[in-house]
Amino acid sequence: MKPHYTSLLSRWFGVFAATHFPKPLQTLINRAYVWAFKLDMGDFLAPSAYVSLTRLFTRSLVRPRHLEGDKGCYISPCDAKVSACGHIAHGMALQIKGMEYSVGKLLGEYVPKHYAKALEGGEFFNLYLSPRDYHRYHAPCHMKVLEAHHIPGKLYPVNFTWLKKQPRLFCENERVVLVCEDAFGERFYMVFVGALNVGKMRFEFDERIQTNAKEATHTFYMYEGLWLEKGAELGFFEMGSTIVLLFENPHLALGKFEGQQVRFGELLACR
Repeated sequence: MKPHYTSLLSRWFGVFAATHFPKPLQTLINRAYVWAFKLDMGDFLAPSAYVSLTRLFTRSLVRPRHLEGDKGCYISPCDAKVSACGHIAHGMALQIKGMEYSVGKLLGEYVPKHYAKALEGGEFFNLYLSPRDYHRYHAPCHMKVLEAHHIPGKLYPVNFTWLKKQPRLFCENERVVLVCEDAFGERFYMVFVGALNVGKMRFEFDERIQTNAKEATHTFYMYEGLWLEKGAELGFFEMGSTIVLLFENPHLALGKFEGQQVRFGELLACR
């Protein structure tokens, strides 16, 4: 697959963001970014502590978050805005109000078709991480990772302007699909959608997953016994992007709704 121009732009920006400039200049760049995007640095180190923009983007928490809910609840895996949520009907979910996409196409051709069919009547959440948000993502519950699929694609922006004008954007963009099970054996999916200026999507449990790479071919990985505790760090975006959560369970009580801000650790839905 020939790289789309958005992939090239993101690669070039990634080089700039990863560069370690002399400390006075880097501190100036970092502070300018914090000011421009109005970052809340209360849970993190000071801007001057980061040796590159990438390190600032991918900053770790220094103040732990409280994880809400019991064993039957899902927490938000990240800091984000709920751009859309609701029921999966006729194999479709909302990209944003008035714009649908096929959950089967989102999961990709290598995920068995009956997986997508089992989502009928279930629930979905689209979580948009803006450039100002904490970019790391975590396990929304005690979970087992069964499969990971890296699907190459374009890197359109995923902000609200683009969601409203680009049909099936999530299905066009590069993404990583995790097929998971919760502690009760119910299958759910985490779909990490690439975006313009997202240099990479990283996964702590498998360094083989390489996104925004020159070799743009579908790759998949299968795991046995890969359990992660609720709140465990899964990885990070190297800029803002979107996480789509798809649940087979049709009886989830939603704890957050469209348009609401959510922080990692807050209640998202319960059985």
